[in-house]
Amino acid sequence: MAMTSSTRWAASRRRSGDAFRAAAERRGRGSRCLPNMTRCRGLATAAVTTRWLHRGSARRSGCPRSFAGEIVFLGTPAEERGSGKQIMIDDGLFEGIDAALLYHPCDRTHVESAPLASEDVAVTFIGLQAHAASDPWKGKNALDALVLLFSSVGLWRQQLRTDARVHGIVTEGGTAANIIPERAAAWFMLRSPDQGYYDEMKQRFQAMAEGAAMATDTTVEVVYSGGAATMNHNRTIMANVSWVCPTIHPEMSIVDQPTAGHSTAFRDAAAEPRADETTLLAATLVAQTAYDLLADPSLVEAAWREFRTRT
Repeated sequence: MAMTSSTRWAASRRRSGDAFRAAAERRGRGSRCLPNMTRCRGLATAAVTTRWLHRGSARRSGCPRSFAGEIVFLGTPAEERGSGKQIMIDDGLFEGIDAALLYHPCDRTHVESAPLASEDVAVTFIGLQAHAASDPWKGKNALDALVLLFSSVGLWRQQLRTDARVHGIVTEGGTAANIIPERAAAWFMLRSPDQGYYDEMKQRFQAMAEGAAMATDTTVEVVYSGGAATMNHNRTIMANVSWVCPTIHPEMSIVDQPTAGHSTAFRDAAAEPRADETTLLAATLVAQTAYDLLADPSLVEAAWREFRTRT
């Protein structure tokens, strides 16, 4: 699609809603992607770009003094648990967008990011409740099934590719020590940079869950939700959005030493002066990129040509 007279740019996206809010609030502070930085950067980028355009910051050599275009600021609800961007894509919010630009804080500075294909997996085992001392033989232990699944996952990791991941937590394990649990549940995540291998992982995980249920004479329900795709590196990409339009997803460091993401240390770094400076720098760089796209339609056309060869 050639660029038309109206150019739209998405910085990021957020749709409000109780479901999204609840999903986000269930996660701990260290588990979030520093929204204090990403939101401020997005707002600052949109504001700076708009100001430049209205001022005709076209003092830059070769730039026109007027533009036929639109800047769209979008935030993402439940961007980790709930796959907010995919919901927004399904709702058509990225239709007509010529380029999507996003920055993310990191412990390194680099142009491309490589997120893994990922889904949330809710696993629930149902057994039969009984008194654990007086008549345990009458029960069917759902927690035993869940423990067996975790053991199976631990053994599976030895044969997984080094770039694949599977991890989970117990969300429900019974009500009392003297009662055989009738219900047990867990939240897992499967990840891989290869979509084909990821599909194989899902099949294997399903088989392990069913095997644990068979071994304990319980039943199991495995529900997949969300769903983040692998990256389509067309000027770098933010996963699902990258398969809809040309997208960039650079990352800039806010720390001096390697620091694990979603850790308390990384969260605390977001409150330091360096993080503020990085946020302002990122907003400026992304705004300059947006300005260049608006000022030079050939850049957008070139990005779309490359995009089509990769999708």
